[in-house]
Amino acid sequence: MNYQKLDPSLLMALNQVEEPNLPQLVVFIHTQQPLEASALDMLANLGISDNTSQKDVFTATLSTVSLSQLTEQSWVKYVKLSQKLHLRNSPFS
Repeated sequence: MNYQKLDPSLLMALNQVEEPNLPQLVVFIHTQQPLEASALDMLANLGISDNTSQKDVFTATLSTVSLSQLTEQSWVKYVKLSQKLHLRNSPFS
C-alpha cells in the first residue's frame, strides 16, 4: 500500500478495520487525467460503475485489500475518506 496517497483520516480508519477483505471504507478516489482503458477496467472491477475517462474523482466502498491495490496504481493521485454528514440543528450533531 502506498500510504503517501492516503489522507490522515483514512489512515486512522485503516487502524480500526478488523476484516481486510470486507468492503467498508467509503472513499473518494482522485485520479490523473485522462484515464486509460486499463484504469477504467480496474475501477469497474472495484464496483465503480459510473466511470468515464472525463471524470477525475470517483466514490467507492473498498476493502483494505482493494485500497492497497488501488494506491499502487500510478494514475491514482490520492484517496480520501468520505466523512459522515450531519444535518444542521439535528439532535445528533
